[in-house]
Amino acid sequence: MTIVPTVREVPIRTDMDIVGVRQAVREVAVSVGFSLVDQTKVVTAASELARNTLKHGGGGTAEIELEERADSTALRLVFRDEGPGIGDVELALRDGYSSSGGLGLGLSGARRLADEFDLRTAEGEGTTVTVAFVNRDPAAR
Repeated sequence: MTIVPTVREVPIRTDMDIVGVRQAVREVAVSVGFSLVDQTKVVTAASELARNTLKHGGGGTAEIELEERADSTALRLVFRDEGPGIGDVELALRDGYSSSGGLGLGLSGARRLADEFDLRTAEGEGTTVTVAFVNRDPAAR
């Protein structure tokens, strides 16, 4: 397994930056041969996590990385903020839970869409969410 250095780091400070995250993620997914369905999954998860980074974390960054594995390529997205953190992770990951009046599908939806999901948070220290999407199509490698 070889992790390529960050392909791109995108700041998340405004609503327009969320658009920038979606575009950057789509470009990388296309460049490594993700199918249209998989591109949609990746972009949807990225959009939700970028929105959470802005809305709940006060802004932060999205890092887009590629990882070459023995039989696949993984597109890894890391969202970091220095916000208040998540007090109750189990509750935050529950479908339908929203601390801000939304649909409550951001974190739980991203977790369902991704092949790999990791959330690290501490109250007062921010949150880091890492998701990975694996492309096992040998024609795309």
